[in-house]
Amino acid sequence: MTNIEKALALIGTFASGDSAKAAELLAEGYIQHNLAYGTGREAFVGAVDYLASAPVKTTVNNIRAFEDGDKVFLHTVYNFAGAGEQVAFDIFRFDAEGKIAEHWDNLTAKAAPNPSGHTQTDGTMEITDHDKTDVNRELVKNFLYDVLQGNNPAKTPDYFDGDTYIQHNTGIADGLSGLGAALESLGRQGIAMIYDKVHQVLAQGNFVLAVSEGTFGGAPTAYYDLWRVENGRIAEHWDVMETIADKSTWQNDNGKF
Repeated sequence: MTNIEKALALIGTFASGDSAKAAELLAEGYIQHNLAYGTGREAFVGAVDYLASAPVKTTVNNIRAFEDGDKVFLHTVYNFAGAGEQVAFDIFRFDAEGKIAEHWDNLTAKAAPNPSGHTQTDGTMEITDHDKTDVNRELVKNFLYDVLQGNNPAKTPDYFDGDTYIQHNTGIADGLSGLGAALESLGRQGIAMIYDKVHQVLAQGNFVLAVSEGTFGGAPTAYYDLWRVENGRIAEHWDVMETIADKSTWQNDNGKF
């Protein structure tokens, strides 16, 4: 099995209830960064068993899957035991033995289409430009530094092809103009979207996923942003924002990042 196949098989155990398969795929010292769950292989297996016993079956619908070195990152829609559909990004790190050794994620409720009619998961699927993976990763790193971290905001237009920008954020319309209007609206409400630190930038071809830490309206927030790059410009964007739970509620001490 490839690492992508292993990652898909692991999330598939939430629906199948196959805890033996989960145990087989996971490293014994599995590190969990989802703060609602305990860490370690046995904690994951316990979650699979719990979902299998629930009266409503869990569903898992993977949309996109990517690989970068020892990590696989997934874009998936879950419905855990009938609790409601959630859109998620998952990152899995594999150890030298090919076992899944570490996991990070961000989840949010599935929402109605945004002002431009796009959903949180539709849009471009094809992975292209494999030879440009590192160039595209660097482009996004620079965009994060210049624009989202506010170091060189005047450079914003340099990262886009005019107003061509397909947006999948639930509250923002297409185009650089749509992004600007949304940020202005937040500003009028006194809500600041701040990116303080970038923790991971993963890429495969024309797709780049960034994991960042900051605040939204003053609340500690994890930002997972997936961008598609076309001809050296940012062309499409999907994201999941999640408020970081208060430390008193954490089920592990590994931290969100």
